[in-house]
Amino acid sequence: MSSTVEEHVLKQISDAPIREYPYAHIYVENIFPAEYYAALRANWPDQSALVCLGDTGRVTKGAFRERFVMPLTPIEINKLAADRRPFWNQLATWLITQRFMSAMIDKFEPYVKERFGDDLYQCGFGADSLLVRDLSNYTLGPHTDAPHRLLSMLFYCPDDDSLKHLGTSIYVPRDPAFTCPGGPHHPHGLFQKIQTMEYKPNTLFAFIKNDRSFHGVEPIGDENVLRDILLYDIRVYGPAKDSAAENPQAQPSGGLLKRFFGGARK
Repeated sequence: MSSTVEEHVLKQISDAPIREYPYAHIYVENIFPAEYYAALRANWPDQSALVCLGDTGRVTKGAFRERFVMPLTPIEINKLAADRRPFWNQLATWLITQRFMSAMIDKFEPYVKERFGDDLYQCGFGADSLLVRDLSNYTLGPHTDAPHRLLSMLFYCPDDDSLKHLGTSIYVPRDPAFTCPGGPHHPHGLFQKIQTMEYKPNTLFAFIKNDRSFHGVEPIGDENVLRDILLYDIRVYGPAKDSAAENPQAQPSGGLLKRFFGGARK
């Protein structure tokens, strides 16, 4: 089953047109086969399996009290009820792999090259994935993501489209000259919202990180919200000789570049 699902996801991504304004992104419906998405929802972890993001060490202590996460790692998966472990182990087996990571970088190849130039060939890459649940009152100011981020993918996982207005939004600064290398979140009032990527079942929003990739979440005022997302990031580490020290799961650039860029400097 996993190979069939992987091929379906890769084809959906490959066929999706890239939208270039205000930065390169894709929005893909029916990203998983329908029966697989139903299984994903049936196996979604209970709230007790999730930890407040502000208590994980990934962000400032105490921040984001309305966001709960579970890293998609063997250690965390093994904490789940026995009947749910096989599904998430199987998904992680193909999702957090060099093949999937390479396919995503290949999809955004021109924009990756534009960001890094020849420095790209000194980099390594790694993947990170989280199950995320946002609650009422969650909000996220416009930001471009951390400097080490290369690509971000948000697999939206609601039961229906009743909360489609709660998708992640993309923004442009009201000051056309404003850019951000990544890190801080900015006030919504300094930006114009271009579009909200609708939070609908079985959809994917993915985008390149650069100094204009502003995105965020408008304040969630709806009551009793459960905003479930499978979050997948590709991170860049460099130079390649330092990648193993920074991230033991990082893949050096040489082998990858031969596949998605032909192995030649351009």
